[in-house]
Amino acid sequence: MSKDTNPKEALIKAAYADVHKFGQNQEFDKAVKAVNRILGVAPDDQTALHCKVVCLMQLSKFDEAHKFIEKNRLSTSLIFEKSYCEYRLNKQLQALKTIDDAGLPQPLPPKLKELRTQILYRLERYDDCLDAYKDIIKNTSDEYEDERRTNLSAVAANLALDKEKEVPDVPEDTYEQYFNSACIQSNRQKFVEAERKLRTSEKLCREFLEDEGASEEEILEELDVIRVQLAYCLQQQGKLKEASVIYAECLRHKPKDAALVAVASNNAVVINKDQNVFDSKKKIRAAMAEACEPKLTSRQKQIIALNNCLLALYTNASDQVQQLTQKLVTSYPQVEFEALLIRCSQLAKDKKHKDAIEQLQKFAVANKTHAFVSKFAIIQLQLLQGNRKDAIETLLSLGEAKYKPGVVSALVSLYLGTDNKPAASDVLKSAVEWYKQNNVSSGDLSDMWRQAAEFHLRGGASETAASSLEELLKLKPNDMKVLAQLVIAYAQFNPKRALEISRRLPKLETLTTASEIDALEAANWVMSTKAAKKSANAKIEPSPSTPAAEKKSANRKRKGKLPKNYNAEVGPDPERWLPKYERTGFRKKRGGARGKDVIKGSQGMATGAADQYDMSNRANLSKNSPATPVYQEPTPGPRQQHRKGGHKKKKGGRF
Repeated sequence: MSKDTNPKEALIKAAYADVHKFGQNQEFDKAVKAVNRILGVAPDDQTALHCKVVCLMQLSKFDEAHKFIEKNRLSTSLIFEKSYCEYRLNKQLQALKTIDDAGLPQPLPPKLKELRTQILYRLERYDDCLDAYKDIIKNTSDEYEDERRTNLSAVAANLALDKEKEVPDVPEDTYEQYFNSACIQSNRQKFVEAERKLRTSEKLCREFLEDEGASEEEILEELDVIRVQLAYCLQQQGKLKEASVIYAECLRHKPKDAALVAVASNNAVVINKDQNVFDSKKKIRAAMAEACEPKLTSRQKQIIALNNCLLALYTNASDQVQQLTQKLVTSYPQVEFEALLIRCSQLAKDKKHKDAIEQLQKFAVANKTHAFVSKFAIIQLQLLQGNRKDAIETLLSLGEAKYKPGVVSALVSLYLGTDNKPAASDVLKSAVEWYKQNNVSSGDLSDMWRQAAEFHLRGGASETAASSLEELLKLKPNDMKVLAQLVIAYAQFNPKRALEISRRLPKLETLTTASEIDALEAANWVMSTKAAKKSANAKIEPSPSTPAAEKKSANRKRKGKLPKNYNAEVGPDPERWLPKYERTGFRKKRGGARGKDVIKGSQGMATGAADQYDMSNRANLSKNSPATPVYQEPTPGPRQQHRKGGHKKKKGGRF
């Protein structure tokens, strides 16, 4: 070192060389130490201060970098760095304020403009974000054009949640763009098309990352994002088993993306419903972790919080339901009614129907927009109590909404359930009159007109039935069944009108032809199966034509054959149709081994005496025998008197 060189300047120069070298090697922790050596000598060196902020940001120490900027009063000179730190610290409103209040000339520098656009995306101001991206893409041309178009498609995907908004066309050149295009389709409820695009995105993603030399772990990490969205589309199509397998597989990989963990866990809980409650509790805790919150949109966080309340309802945890629903309303006032329904459902489970009805009534009075739906919830609770009378009164209090087809149907059913047919008839009459007077179009009312007409025809109210059928005929002018019913209705009170309408009915000759009648007569649908097969196999021969005046030959009956020894004077045996063992004179034979061993007297009896008492010997069956059976005439009528004891069925099994 020469004598003219300042040691302080030499130290700063050497430290800057180290900062440059460490920055090139991405060793930012060492670069910070080198910058600190400079600041130790020159604390006001603006370049060193800037270098330290950049190094801290590269080390993801955004909080420390932000505090360093504030401490050294660098807010005016390091606007981008300060706003970026606030953006990464999830202080989006503060970051936007830092940029907008800086007083910079318009248009903003490119990097600050892109940062502001990203902040708008995080703030969910998608309309402003879309306009900003269109402006950037139009006025910028560099190697990041594909990334900007991908971000534009992500904005369009979020805008697609509102079906009334138009979404710009999205290019499909990369797997990310295919993914965002699929998200647009799924947000538009087109899940089949979304599934097709996601499978294409999955294929392109693997091919691209394999060409880039990525490891299998890195490929799986990127694929899991696509597969979770694919599982969502499958779930919406009702393919729950397939979706559940994908969620479980992705969670098994333990992804680093907190938002991915939250979405997969929440959707798995939805599939479980009231099953696997312990698994659902574990997953809902993972979805509501603090690390997930900055990564999720407000809509996603709202749905997860709502599902947490529903899970508490499934587990029948009354106190927890009350606490969670109150917290839900505090965080998301727009779902106050849903929270109330969950709370009232738990009260109904606890048999506190009265409290639930009171809460719903208070809410209906305070919130006119939800009054209609609240009353239906009240009706459901009243019916759970078996209180049909109050349910009818609540339905009647709906004003003009009580004439809606569904409400009319419910009222008729409830009146018929209480055996009040006149009231049910009045409801249908008033509905018919209201629609005729107001000319209100409420979709397809044909079912209501038809049911009203049939109900009144059965009840004898022909005029009201005719009025309903007239309305139905306007909707279906070519329905001949309706026209015929209208003729029948008018015939009972206005024959002239019935005759006039009947002329519109088709003539009988146009309805049936001779060939159709012959086909019906020849049809074998009235025969038994056996007869039908026989007629099908028989050869059909044309019958000779007979003159009209010729009389048909009568069917001859064959005489039945009589037995050879038939005697007309002797009546038939009344028991002839009974089995032999049920007839009066039946005696069971002693066969087998027992038949051979016949008792022939007591032990020690002489041989001659044994022959005398041998009942199997026909010679002993004489008039002098003490046990001669006497034949008894059978009582008239079969099965009127069975022999004593009857025929017993053998018991199965051995003991």
